[in-house]
Parts: sequence; C-alpha cells; structure tokens
Amino acid sequence: MDLLIIAVLGILAIAAASQLSDRIGVAPALILLAGGTAVGFLPFIPAIELDPQVVLEGVLPPLLFSTAVSISTINFRRELVPVAVLAILLVPLSAAVIGVVLTLLVPGLSLAWAIAMGAILSPTDAVAISIARRLGVSQRIITVLEGEGLLNDATALVVLSSAVSAATSGGVSVGGVLGGFALAVLVALGVGWLVGEASLRVRSHITDPTVDTVVSFTVPFLAAIPAEHMHGSGLVAAVVAGLITGHRGPRMLPPAHRVASHTNWHTVELTLEGLIFLVMGLEFFGIVEKVGASALGVVRAIAVAVVAGALTVVIRALVVTPMLKLLSHRTARWAIHWQENAEAIHQFQNRCSAIVRGEAEMPPVPWDRRPFAQVQRKLRQATNHESIARRARSLSSRVRRRGADLDYFAAEPLGTREGAVIVWAGMRGAITLAAAQTLPITAPHYSFLLLVAMLVAAGSLTIQGLSLPALVRVVRPAMAGPADEEEKAAVISLLVNAARDVASVGTRGASQHTAPTGAAGPGASGAQTTTSTPGLDKVSPTAPDPENNESLSPTTKQHGLVRRQGNDVVVSPAAVAKAWADPTWRHDDLAPMRERALDIIRAQREALLDAGDEGLYSADSLEHALNRLDFQEIMLTSEPH
Repeated sequence: MDLLIIAVLGILAIAAASQLSDRIGVAPALILLAGGTAVGFLPFIPAIELDPQVVLEGVLPPLLFSTAVSISTINFRRELVPVAVLAILLVPLSAAVIGVVLTLLVPGLSLAWAIAMGAILSPTDAVAISIARRLGVSQRIITVLEGEGLLNDATALVVLSSAVSAATSGGVSVGGVLGGFALAVLVALGVGWLVGEASLRVRSHITDPTVDTVVSFTVPFLAAIPAEHMHGSGLVAAVVAGLITGHRGPRMLPPAHRVASHTNWHTVELTLEGLIFLVMGLEFFGIVEKVGASALGVVRAIAVAVVAGALTVVIRALVVTPMLKLLSHRTARWAIHWQENAEAIHQFQNRCSAIVRGEAEMPPVPWDRRPFAQVQRKLRQATNHESIARRARSLSSRVRRRGADLDYFAAEPLGTREGAVIVWAGMRGAITLAAAQTLPITAPHYSFLLLVAMLVAAGSLTIQGLSLPALVRVVRPAMAGPADEEEKAAVISLLVNAARDVASVGTRGASQHTAPTGAAGPGASGAQTTTSTPGLDKVSPTAPDPENNESLSPTTKQHGLVRRQGNDVVVSPAAVAKAWADPTWRHDDLAPMRERALDIIRAQREALLDAGDEGLYSADSLEHALNRLDFQEIMLTSEPH
C-alpha cells in the first residue's frame, strides 16, 4: 500500500509540474528535480535507491523510442555528420580528458576507474532536449541535440564497460574496445531494423487502434532485449526501431492507429520523463548522507563535480567549434559544385523525365560519376522499360534530394551563434545517473563517485537549463518560425496536383478534369477535385444550367460537398468528411463521394511522403498537412452514426 501511495503521489507531482512549468517558464524536469530533492531531505522520508537496471532497461528504451519516432528522418539523415562527431568522437575524448583530471583530484583513483567515471559524465541526455525545444530555437539545433542524445549512450556504455574491465582485470586493449563498439552498434542496427519492420507489418493487420497502441508499447523492448543478449546496445536498437517506425509508419499504418499511438505515447513519455528526475531528486539525500560519513566528504565531491562539469562544457566547445567550420566549408563547396553544374543538372532532370515517358535513353550523370557508375551500367544493361523508368526516377530523386539538402543547409546555417546553443544545451541527465549506479560496489569511493555524477547531472540541468533562455536572448541564434507563404503555396500545389491525378485516373476516357477551388492552406481541406462517376450523378442526375445550379440539392450546396462547373462535379474531401460524421445525412447518398474523397486523401498523403523523402519541404509543413489528412480520413472511415 505504501508503494501504491508513493506512485500515485509521484504521478500527481508530474502532472502538477507540467502544468506549473507553463506559468513560471521553468522546464518540468527542473521543477521535479528540485521538488524531489526537497522531499528527500525531509526527516520522515526514508532514503530511496533505484535499481539502475530499471532505468537502463525499463525507462530509457521507451523514452528513446518515442523520441526517435517523432524525429524527422530526413533531417536526421542531413545532420548525421555532426551527430556522429558528437556521439562517437566527443564521448571517448571527454572520458579520457576527464579521467586524467580525476586521477589528480581524487586520491587512490586509478586511471581506468577515472576513465570509467569520465564515460559516465560524457553523454548528454535526449530527455533534457525538451528544455531547448521550449525556447523555439531552429530545427537544425534540435535535430543535432536529439540525434546526439539518441546515440551517444552506446559509445558511453561501451567505454564504461571497457574501462571497468580494465580496472578489474587489466585485460582490455584499444582494439578490443573498438571491436566491442562496432559489435554493439552493428547488432543494434540489425535488430532494431528487423524489429521495426516486423512490428509495422504486424500492426498494419490490426484493426483496433487500442490494440495497436498496446503492441506499440512492446516494440522498444522487443528491440532492446534481444540486442542486449547478442552483446549489442539495447538503447540504440530501440532508437533504430523508432526511426523505422516513424519513417515507414505513415505509409503502413492507418491514421486512426497513428493518432491514438501518438497521444498515448506522449502520455507515457511525460510520465517516464518526470519519473526519472523526480527519483533523481529523491535519491539525493541518501547519497549525500553516505558521502558525508566518508573520508573524502561532500565538500570535495562538490569541488570535483564543478571541475568535471566545467570540463564537459570546455571539451564540448573545443569539438563543436571546428566541427561547425568544417560543416560550413563542406556546404560552401557543395553549393559551388552545384552551381557549376546547374545547366547539366537541369538537362539531366529533363532527360530522366523523358525516359520515364519512354521518349529517351539514359543520359550520363552530370557529376559524381563514381557513385553513380554502377547505376548507369545497370540502366544501360536493362531492357525492360518499366525497370529503366523506375531507376531513372530513383536517380532523379537523388538529384532533387541533393538540391533540397543544399537549400536546407543554406536556409538554416549552423554558425557561431547556433554553436553556442549546441554547446550550452548539452546537458547531462538520466543516462549519467543510471550509468553511475552500474559501477561495481567494489569500485574505490563508490558513493563519492555516485554523488559526483549526480551533482554534475543536477548541476548541468539546473545551471545550463535555467540560463539557456538568457543565452538564447544574448546570442540570438536562428529561431524556428512558421513556413513562409511560398512554401505553403508549394504544398497546396502538391496537394492539388495529387488530387488532379486521382481525377484523371478516375475519369480517363470521359473527358473530365480537375477543378481545384478554395484551397486555403497546406492541410488539404481546400484541395478539391472533379469527377462524374455514376454514384455522384445520384446527387445531381441532370446537367444543370451553368448559371443556376438548381439541380444540386439545397443541403448539398449549403454544405459545399459538390458543385457544378459546367458538366463537372467538384468534390471537397473536407466537406464530405464533415458530412459523413453528421448523423443528419443519408450515408447511402454520401458513399460514392466518400470513396472518391478517400482516394484523393490517400493520393495526397503519398505525394506528401514522397516529397518528405526528398526533403522538398520543411518537416513542420509536411507534418501539419499530414495531420489534416489523417483526421479527414479518420472521419471518413469511422462508422456513421
């Protein structure tokens, strides 16, 4: 009963902190950390200890999975280089430097144990990125921070395990560490991809959104547990499964499943994220009590934590600064290369379009002959037009994706201002605390090291988290903003063209055409199309006078479901969706329009997802449009009242 009361109070505290954060402008994690610490020091509250395996195996996999599902895969691909630098290079470098310094500050601490402690303090936490997101900084900054937080735990845990092995047995080599890291990542990639694909195929056959959500809750564990047993990184496996789910889910899962899953996962994420920081605060008193009774004392722990925390920021700055310069130089070089080949690229794209229509042969690739040489050989050897056209479309898509990448880098460059935010937002959190508790109890100064790790994590969250808004105001980095009008118009045009394709297929041979009218935004609510299928003629069986559409029923015209344009009937998917959910309508009359509207919505979704794969529009614009389409399809596929 006591445990149940504690759990209920903890959940209520998480909810209260989330509500309070909006009023006082402080992240919920910081409120829960401070509140947990205050409660932990109350004399009638016993010391609390949490098994680190609960965090590493029970809390972090679903949290990282949820973050990976929501991240833009195209942006993650674009930022793979800085993410790899921060997640793979920075962690061992920080571990080594911090380890050397700790041997000088902590008596009796060998280099191996010190490096193990450095590995504990090195990884940033994806949970803490919510603090940066609330400030509205550019999506590039958020993507880099999220990607780093998703992947750097694998590097940290491999370095930690190798350092502990070296400290206890002395049988560890550099080659062994690199081999262990490669094995952990490769196994995680394979298992995560397999579980992600398999789970999506299974979930695509589930008809109940509630059941689908329950199955989705098991996916991060289905990826993490086998990966761990195969000596891989369970957390990275959960991340890979999340990336696969986020990227492939919109094509394979019904909208109702994805909307329900997103809502329920957001609730789980809020609860688990709050639980981590609340328990971190509650554990603080017990650790302070143990260290206070030891020879080293709390004061020395605070001093060591200050030095170690400062080192994490300094080392991070020393890595981020040259990294951003190299990225800027790479982008400039690519842009010059693209401009020099602009005419050839334009001709290449036109020729690819002609190939798809069967009017030309495969042209030479205008640049990067080595990467595309194999593709060209296959194209020239192929005799089947469908195969040639498919490969031509794929190659043309690569060219468009490269151009979209350059536009993305040019629109939101990562300069010194953005670099300052990336450095200061690299906060420590749950992974640091959980990894510290995995140290063997026989490690020298175990409680002291655990307190140092907790102080660094709590200090970085508090100091960097609270001062980050002021830093953003001072350095003024690129900030996230609404999509510009040109992009909105481009997304609307994409939706209208997709609707036109559906209409042209459905009316081929009947001399029909699309008549897009009233498009009001990227949500597809205004994308309309024309058709004259027999079912729709039930609404208006006789051809009306162009000046007076009296043959359409007053109710139909009032709700804007269809209207005549000459001999064409214009259908609005959004209006049909609202009518289908209205119990006053006769659904037998709406059924033909409903089927046509569903065809339009699904074609528009495919067009949006294809554009997303090529990176033609911002992730926010595409997400907004996809959400609107999803809700319209949910309305149209629900049971009529």
